[in-house]
Amino acid sequence: MPGGGATSGTRTSVRIAVIGDRGTGKSSLIAAAAAESFRPEVPPVLPPTRLPSDYYPDNVPIVIIDTSSSLEYRGKLAEELKRADAVVLTYACDQPLTLNRLSTFWLHELRRLEIKAPVIVAGCKLDRRDEEYNLSVEMMPLMQQFREIETCIECSAANMLQIQEVFYFAQKAVLHPTAPLFDQETQALRPRCVRALKRIFILCDLDMDGALNDEELNEFQVRCFNAPLAPAEIVGVKSVVREKLPEGVNELGLTLTGFLFLHALFIEKGRIETTWTVLRKFGYNDDLKLRDDYLSIPRKKSPDQSVELTSEAVEFLKGIFSTFDDDKDGVLRESELEDLFSTAPESPWDEAPYKDAVDRTPLRGLSLSGFLSQWALMTLLDPAQSIANLIYVGHNCNATSALHITRKRLLDKKKQQTERNVFQCFVFGPKKGGKSALLTSLMGRPFSENYIPTTSERYAVNIVHQHAGNKKTLILREIPEDGVKKLLSDKESLAACDVAVFVYDSSSESSLNGAIELLSYVARQGEESGYGMPCFLIAAKNDLDSSSTFNRDSAKICVDMGIDAPIPVSVKERDINDVFSRIVNAAQRPHLNVPETDHGRSQKRYKKLVNRAFMCLSVGAAATFVGLVAYRAYAARKNTSKNQHSECKKEEEPECKKDEDLKFGIEESSIIVGTLGIWPRAQLTARSLVRRLVVTIQKMFTT
Repeated sequence: MPGGGATSGTRTSVRIAVIGDRGTGKSSLIAAAAAESFRPEVPPVLPPTRLPSDYYPDNVPIVIIDTSSSLEYRGKLAEELKRADAVVLTYACDQPLTLNRLSTFWLHELRRLEIKAPVIVAGCKLDRRDEEYNLSVEMMPLMQQFREIETCIECSAANMLQIQEVFYFAQKAVLHPTAPLFDQETQALRPRCVRALKRIFILCDLDMDGALNDEELNEFQVRCFNAPLAPAEIVGVKSVVREKLPEGVNELGLTLTGFLFLHALFIEKGRIETTWTVLRKFGYNDDLKLRDDYLSIPRKKSPDQSVELTSEAVEFLKGIFSTFDDDKDGVLRESELEDLFSTAPESPWDEAPYKDAVDRTPLRGLSLSGFLSQWALMTLLDPAQSIANLIYVGHNCNATSALHITRKRLLDKKKQQTERNVFQCFVFGPKKGGKSALLTSLMGRPFSENYIPTTSERYAVNIVHQHAGNKKTLILREIPEDGVKKLLSDKESLAACDVAVFVYDSSSESSLNGAIELLSYVARQGEESGYGMPCFLIAAKNDLDSSSTFNRDSAKICVDMGIDAPIPVSVKERDINDVFSRIVNAAQRPHLNVPETDHGRSQKRYKKLVNRAFMCLSVGAAATFVGLVAYRAYAARKNTSKNQHSECKKEEEPECKKDEDLKFGIEESSIIVGTLGIWPRAQLTARSLVRRLVVTIQKMFTT
């Protein structure tokens, strides 16, 4: 499968640092590459040298940094190494000591500085070596000990031997790195590379028969390399695979096994750029994940908006679930889940916060509701990861058809309703109050007497069935007591919270006091940030004895703050009092059960007083202004009338009676005030008063 010119991703240049002992030929190597000829005399350290973009086939320019090995240069050397995309480490072929220094000093120094760039070992002054030397035999132990070494090569600036190749391999190690694709030790493709190539194979297998026929192979070749394969070339490709790996080709065409074998063969033969070209044509970056520009993630416009899957995406996921549920038992076993995500870089739910966020069967299986709940959680927390994994498992639509950005929660509050299908509830409470048990209950897991303190945030998610068959996804986010202040230090932290619950041990007065303190703190933050939300107190451990005094106190506090009475629950006895439906109902009515603190009430009263005072001042100022304007208008017209009368007398024109149409000043004022509607409609805002005033004055002066 021949390949055309390799693509180099999105890089605009490659920076290469050349290091090594003094006298190993660093500067001569750089000068010879730049001038394409040998220069007998070169400065000890060259300034940065640029090789143009057309120097190598990848059309990416190279900047080469010469360095000094002197002690006073060590600080600058470290800086240059950290900026470098690749490192060329030199030794002199006629000085064995400089070769030994690679393993005794230089390579250890690179590790000490935590340099992650690939290393090209270059032996210079090859023309000065006298004895026979087997490079591969001598360098193999060094490359096995230091895996960061990409290539070893020897060259001669004096004879212009393999000078260009040194920097070609350095550039190639950056643009087409080997490590992400191939394990040199096992001589096999890495798992993430196999997963990416498997996805590409499935996308190209248009008839989904498990093999690429001649037409599909040709379409793949054109897409990746802009050139078709001749019939003889297709036959040749299949022959190579069949000879080395019989199961790589069947009567239908090239199998997945054969497709993977071909790419491993390209890499072994030094054609790694061919595999990288294929990967990049299908949207992969150097980490073998889909590039951001390939995903086209819609961005949230406001912190109180959230992201959900569209109904189209949910239906797609239901179909995928059914496809991979081989035994049709309504549960995806671990092996089936692994098969489903075998075209993704890894399973997205193996780590926190997704690993223990839904209930699983004893054999770690996942039901359809758990499967959809995991997707809902991932979409809410990380939309980019969600859309990427949708594409990995076969969704071929764009992001806008898979993701929906919800309306602002502040707007939902004004409209007193919401269109959201996924709600996030923050779970606050003192230690040992019952927060974790509440999350466990949402997932449908049995109660456990073992107490494990929560040291970091954790999530639980499930589908809650409402009346009339409605279903909503509820996400509980547990906030450890010690993490509340850190969370609320971000003024926008409550923007994502649809509902907040405060869980306390109903048998403990100190637990109740802790919950109330947290409620007041969160409510105050909500008032100050403008992201207030419905809140509930949850009296957990209701199976234990609780004091009636506690109950009365908590109920009174709820009344004072304008929220519902505490909800008693007992997770141990599975008496949760329909608490999850209540939470969802509260989220659907975002204007209710929003707590109001004493500070908030004071602020509200203060704002009302200020608004009223401003209104009175505005009305008074408007009336005064109107009167003044009316008087000036009256005076101006009166003077005009007098002048007109005197002119009439002089010209003896008694028919001139224009002054009869004039109004007295008080009538003009009455007209203006009446038009503005100031006195009978004093509740108008200052803005509307001013607007009416301006319109009236304009009419008055145009008549």
